[in-house]
Amino acid sequence: MTQPEALHSLLEAVAAGNVTPASALDKLKNLTFESVGDFAKIDHHRTLRTGFPEVIWGLGKTPEQIAQIIEVMRVGNPLVMATRIEPDVFTKLQEKVSGLQYYPTARICTLVSETIPSKYSGIISVICAGTSDLPVAEEAAVTAELCGFQVKRLWDVGVAGIHRLLSNQQVITEADVLIVVAGMEGALPSVVAGLADCPVIAVPTSIGYGTSFGGIAPLLTMLNSCAPGIGVVNIDNGFGAAILAGQILRTAHKLKPINEQ
Repeated sequence: MTQPEALHSLLEAVAAGNVTPASALDKLKNLTFESVGDFAKIDHHRTLRTGFPEVIWGLGKTPEQIAQIIEVMRVGNPLVMATRIEPDVFTKLQEKVSGLQYYPTARICTLVSETIPSKYSGIISVICAGTSDLPVAEEAAVTAELCGFQVKRLWDVGVAGIHRLLSNQQVITEADVLIVVAGMEGALPSVVAGLADCPVIAVPTSIGYGTSFGGIAPLLTMLNSCAPGIGVVNIDNGFGAAILAGQILRTAHKLKPINEQ
């Protein structure tokens, strides 16, 4: 009961006499949230409110807890997704949950009822400074793809060899939203924003030497960028960057020029 179609089908069944009002009321009890044991409450209404389903944060949860949450969420959900799932945790989850798919670099596991086609127009391009930043970049790319967006990838084009970026400038010009992932000093988003005519979402990573302070240095660089049009998410937050990019594309149709309103 998490999707508008499911609610509509239930109401039609009641109207046709195939489902009693009492039975329908029982089904609707879990529309807003549903308890899983004494450790989780599943937000079934999130897609209706925000356009995106609830996603499981894997770190800090046991495989048993994650498995129980997945089993509750798989009923009526076209997409069930868990982030920050390490390989050993996924191995244990496979023993408990059927049909799981795993993206090892992104550390994402998912249940999908079918292959999810692109549901939205526009392109999200994910640009990554270095190979060590790939887990965060892939988290953004895979999240966006699973949510129904078209994604292009461009890896290992950091500012230490800027010609690598400039020789792939079409990735920037073709994008409708850019996600730029970088560690070390975090300069890449500023360079990209100076070449782009679309929103740029900067993602600092915790990759770097000691004075990177676990990602604080690139975070501050991105926040202090002189290039306009940059938004910055938290350190290593590829998932959050993907959802923000998706919201930009998903809601773009709501805006019209003043003379067309």
